[in-house]
Amino acid sequence: MQNFNQFFLIKFTLFTFVMFQSFNCQANKQSLQKADSLFSSKNYQEALLIYKDILHEDQAYSPSMLLKMAFISEGMGDFPNTTLYLSKYYDLKPNPQIPEKIKELTNQDSLSGYTVSDQERFFSILTDHKQLITSVLGLFLVFSLIAFVMRGFSKELFATSMLLVILVFVSNNFLEKPETGIVTGNPSLIMSQPTAGGNLIRQIGPGHRVIIDSSVDIWYRIKWNDQTAFVKIDQISKI
Repeated sequence: MQNFNQFFLIKFTLFTFVMFQSFNCQANKQSLQKADSLFSSKNYQEALLIYKDILHEDQAYSPSMLLKMAFISEGMGDFPNTTLYLSKYYDLKPNPQIPEKIKELTNQDSLSGYTVSDQERFFSILTDHKQLITSVLGLFLVFSLIAFVMRGFSKELFATSMLLVILVFVSNNFLEKPETGIVTGNPSLIMSQPTAGGNLIRQIGPGHRVIIDSSVDIWYRIKWNDQTAFVKIDQISKI
């Protein structure tokens, strides 16, 4: 009877998780289909409102959706948001045409922050699937712990369970993308210290991508050419 209860609990947990994911996906799919329909019928502003809701409320987006948002925003003359959506698209698909388009929109001769290494791409794939990876590892951990108890507290299964505990902890707490932002201020001042009295490192225009380390009052601490620098928060939009 105990084995049956354990089996039922596992199946119920899996069923609940799958159904919850299905409901969320279905809701996103319906909203996306509605927005795509509005986009196809050239009701661009109405489509953009739904796309924004999906992006900001549901934290969901696809490359196609981001390109449509960029297209609509560019048509409305909203170049800061156009560059933001294109930059988010670049995170998913590092197409060299994207930086060129952003250069065109921002009248920049060159842009920094758009070089993506193979290691960064691999890590990006892992972080994009963090929830799935953590869930699968957690499920294996449950199976391992049940087997550990049922087989008389085997040392081998204990070691396996401990390894899975570590992997779940690492996946849940450390599998995070570095926070990035796109410079939207024109001009933006990169300073050596979080104060107007610091040394000016460089004055730049919009379109550059930076890694955000943290915030200090009204400043972001960023990485710029492998050194720590500071830019005012209102000069950067997080990606």
